[in-house]
Amino acid sequence: MRKKDGKWFYIFISPWLIGFLGLTLGPILFSIYMSFTNWDLFQSPEFIGIDNYKMLLTDDPIFWKSVGNTFFYALISIPLGMSISLWIAYYLNKKIKGITFFRILFYLPSVVPVVASSLLFIHLLAPTEGLINQALAIFGIEGPAWLLDPNWVKPALILMSLWGVGGGVVLLLAGMKGIPQELYEAAAIDGAKSTQSFFHITFPMLTPVIFFNLVTGMIGALQTFAQVFIVTAGGPDNSSQMVVPYLFQNAFQFYKMGYASAIAWVLFIIIMALTLVVFRSSALWVHYEEGKANE
Repeated sequence: MRKKDGKWFYIFISPWLIGFLGLTLGPILFSIYMSFTNWDLFQSPEFIGIDNYKMLLTDDPIFWKSVGNTFFYALISIPLGMSISLWIAYYLNKKIKGITFFRILFYLPSVVPVVASSLLFIHLLAPTEGLINQALAIFGIEGPAWLLDPNWVKPALILMSLWGVGGGVVLLLAGMKGIPQELYEAAAIDGAKSTQSFFHITFPMLTPVIFFNLVTGMIGALQTFAQVFIVTAGGPDNSSQMVVPYLFQNAFQFYKMGYASAIAWVLFIIIMALTLVVFRSSALWVHYEEGKANE
């Protein structure tokens, strides 16, 4: 009976196992090999050792500029987006009439396809006819040429990133719903104000959700692609170029598949290192329930 159950087990997981080997593990191993080759997709790969990595790390200023742009984008967009999502979730947790409508309203932008939202922001950020600059003109402010100015293109992309904070808001709101009301009642009896209750009850109890949002937000920001590819194409003068769009250009525009694979693995190492740092630091600021912490 145990052998029969074992056979059925492998039969049922075989679709997933075939997909994993053929569509995940296989391409991963193949890309590792490709990163040590010179391959243009048309001729046989030529093994060149670590030359791709040498050129990438020592003789490619565009790569390092894209890394700097990516980190600039991540270091500002992640804290800003998390702060705004926490602020929105706090007020959406109020028990007032019609609050469900506003919850839906704030969540809807996060389900809009990235292509559609990118095309929308191209029109919103247009230098003369864009709605944002027209709104600034009402107050006598001359808006910048957002997507055409090297000094303003990265802030424009950061502004675009705030469009999708609704996903984080939903998670934070769910976390707030799980906080026992007895804690707030006890704090009110002790004379705590709403601000004190937020920083001593709400925020500590939400740190597991904040930790999740931080990790997923960091990984997503470091892999930003569609917004840059659609809205700016890395311009002007590579001032908005980021790592993944630069990887795409090398792979499918310049046909340097081996070099693009090397970029992918350097990015993987960067993301893995930063993720490990965040996980290591979580013991200092993430507070779990006592039962879960002892497991």
